[in-house]
Amino acid sequence: MLLHIKGSNKYNRKLVSRATWWYAEKVMSKRLMSGLKIDINLRKNLIDKDIAECIYTGIVADTGSFRFPSTSSNTLKIASELIDLGVEINQIYQNLFNNFQFSRLKLLGKTLENFKKVKELPVMYSLLSDEDQKINNYKKGDTEGFVNFGLSIEGILCSVLMVEKKDEGVVKLSFRSKGEISVNDFAANFFNGGGHIHAAGGVSHLSLAETEEKFLKDILTHIKS
Repeated sequence: MLLHIKGSNKYNRKLVSRATWWYAEKVMSKRLMSGLKIDINLRKNLIDKDIAECIYTGIVADTGSFRFPSTSSNTLKIASELIDLGVEINQIYQNLFNNFQFSRLKLLGKTLENFKKVKELPVMYSLLSDEDQKINNYKKGDTEGFVNFGLSIEGILCSVLMVEKKDEGVVKLSFRSKGEISVNDFAANFFNGGGHIHAAGGVSHLSLAETEEKFLKDILTHIKS
């Protein structure tokens, strides 16, 4: 988590860990959201501001700041309960989204520069080579969220980011979509991955160039089928 839990005891740290893991693993299921709301109501005497901020941060991150289609009215009710416990939403936003190094901005610029549109398909994709990452002083987590920029283009329903990892001998792929395109199925069928309908990941043991070539053939098969 990006937020430090000040003055929390061992029990409270376990409570936060369970709550945030529980939410992240099962996010958006109606059963879970109802359970989390009940849990918050029953444990208000145990959930202080710091714990509430950790849970709220997990919800904001996993719902794309309440933008993803799976965000429900119950999600917002839970967020409201947490705000009532003292969560400072502006500070959480600053810590999550306005707390990066200049090198990450340069890496984002390279990602945007490398974006391409798949011919005759509502699909955008970008590639980051190992060299791109070294030049821009890549640190773990720097590319988080980069793939989403492809979806900001009018008419685009799927965005993909391929990141070369020479030290691991793989190319890691991130998939995002909207509408009826299921990237979960695509990742599972073609890139040994999986995830959710609109957010998934995969891996390729081919070179970056070979992965791009494979992707272009596979995405056509997936969308046209």
